[in-house]
Amino acid sequence: MADPNGFLKHTSRETPVRRPVPLRLLDWKEVYEDFDSNTLRTQASRCMDCGIPFCHNGCPLGNLIPEWNDLIYKDRWREGFDRLHATNNFPEFTGRLCPAPCEASCVLGINQDPVTIKQVEVEIIDRAFDEGWVKPIRPSSLTGKKVAVVGSGPAGLAAAQQLTRAGHTVTVFERADRIGGLLRYGIPEFKMEKRHIDRRLVQMESEGTVFRTGVNVGVDITADELKAEFDAVVLAGGATDARDLPIPGRELDGVHQAMEFLPIANRVQLGDLDAPTITAEGKKVVIIGGGDTGADCLGTSLRQGAEIVHQFEIMPRPPETRADSTPWPTYPLMYRVSSAHEEGGERVFSVNTEQFVGENGKVTGLKAHEVQMVDGRFQKVEGSDFELETDLVLLAMGFVGPEKPGLLTDLGVDLTDRGNVARSNEWVTNVDGVFVAGDMGRGQSLIVWAIAEGRACAAAVDKFLEGETALPSPIVPSAAPQR
Repeated sequence: MADPNGFLKHTSRETPVRRPVPLRLLDWKEVYEDFDSNTLRTQASRCMDCGIPFCHNGCPLGNLIPEWNDLIYKDRWREGFDRLHATNNFPEFTGRLCPAPCEASCVLGINQDPVTIKQVEVEIIDRAFDEGWVKPIRPSSLTGKKVAVVGSGPAGLAAAQQLTRAGHTVTVFERADRIGGLLRYGIPEFKMEKRHIDRRLVQMESEGTVFRTGVNVGVDITADELKAEFDAVVLAGGATDARDLPIPGRELDGVHQAMEFLPIANRVQLGDLDAPTITAEGKKVVIIGGGDTGADCLGTSLRQGAEIVHQFEIMPRPPETRADSTPWPTYPLMYRVSSAHEEGGERVFSVNTEQFVGENGKVTGLKAHEVQMVDGRFQKVEGSDFELETDLVLLAMGFVGPEKPGLLTDLGVDLTDRGNVARSNEWVTNVDGVFVAGDMGRGQSLIVWAIAEGRACAAAVDKFLEGETALPSPIVPSAAPQR
């Protein structure tokens, strides 16, 4: 283990310092300062190398966390990188974007602050890129089999990289003009700069993966053409059907889905646009939805120069510490402050919006009221009605599943009662040779689950094509409908 007494000597958890708010609101760069490598090694030494490492249980990828903590403490970075990459194709993504369920299940977290697992992870991979350790892993031979991966988010990229390395000829189709899915256009630069995607794509292209952007499968290529050209198809298009709020006034100009607003902001940073076509500059903004997407809208609105921002959440304010309903080692329900929340805006809990109001076709305000939970249902708190001026409303209430018209309906895949693509324990749909991974089959979830599903689905595809596989399969579909 790293240091048998490390968790006793170093009881405090240290993480990188965020840049001062007034400074970081002037740009779109990632918000964290550099983290001293000696401090990181000290933090790695807090790992207890538990007899039963519950961090493994928290991570669907099965990351070898105690092993690379030990190696980093001993200053053996290259070996730590090898252990990290053994289970995770893209630790530079998870190390920045994953909420770290591994840390929530850390044994040390029972009575101390948990190990800074996520920070060790991202420091390893960033050093690996800086040192040139991340190189293409090309297959020793080709199988002659062709696989189509539809969607280039984390699940699709993970499946594509695994299948390419297994010797199959893999083509990734993306309807947007760049690869990355919501990593590219949904995640703001201040959470993950897009150079991290680009440098990984260089590796994947060198390995042999083919990327085709600007192709809407189901429209530009029909379902029949796809099945005829490829020996197997992986559906990894994500759960991109946004939850709407069908209340009076929804049609007013100025009420937008978060995924209408955020991609435009990213395109400005990518140089595609001189200025955003939907902007918060000088506006009174209301964000409906208190999750990560809502926080992304908050940070983006503040950087664009919003006059004031309110973020609404229908759920009550979580407790300051782990709720009794989510005991260790489950992921805790508790009050969290993201970098965006530090930067400004007002968070409003237990509130429901009932109507948008406007003039001349444009939103000018909304009507809302407080709610309370009674017998598992939200009930209006009588006398709590209020109105709020707003020029821009952003709906950030999550997603209800994959988009159905087009590819899914043309393929004829079965759907679950929740509207996701149904799959067996072998990740295959009811259509022979058509597999599904990530949010399209699982529903809206975490990036770490998307990568794990992509890896496991790749193993199932490889077995389907070759009769056997040496690819790892870290998970099976949760609650997969049996056929």
